Amino acid sequence: MNIDTLDFEKTNGLIPAIIQDNRTMEILMLGYMNRQALEKTLATKKVTFFSRTKNRLWIKGETSGNFLELVGMEQDCDNDTLLVRVIPTGPTFIWSENLALVILPMHLWNGCLYWKR
Repeated sequence: MNIDTLDFEKTNGLIPAIIQDNRTMEILMLGYMNRQALEKTLATKKVTFFSRTKNRLWIKGETSGNFLELVGMEQDCDNDTLLVRVIPTGPTFIWSENLALVILPMHLWNGCLYWKR
């Protein structure tokens, strides 16, 4: 991955980061990264997002202790989305009993991210 080829401007400075469990291949969550969050993630190996609600950098797990340890990262062929492979150290999210989450593994093929059924 080359951080300088990412198109942060296309998405108003924030790039969607699809978080995938490296062991199960399940999609865990979607977050957003600005350049600073991405650089911090690469430096610390703990996934860091830009919180649109808090308007600041947010390390997943900073209050709960349930961090996302970075394994690897791929950018899509449009250079505006990231697939972030992680090992979670605890639960990643809390869902209401009324919500259903369809989990499909994502794979990189020919420079593009694809859902694999």
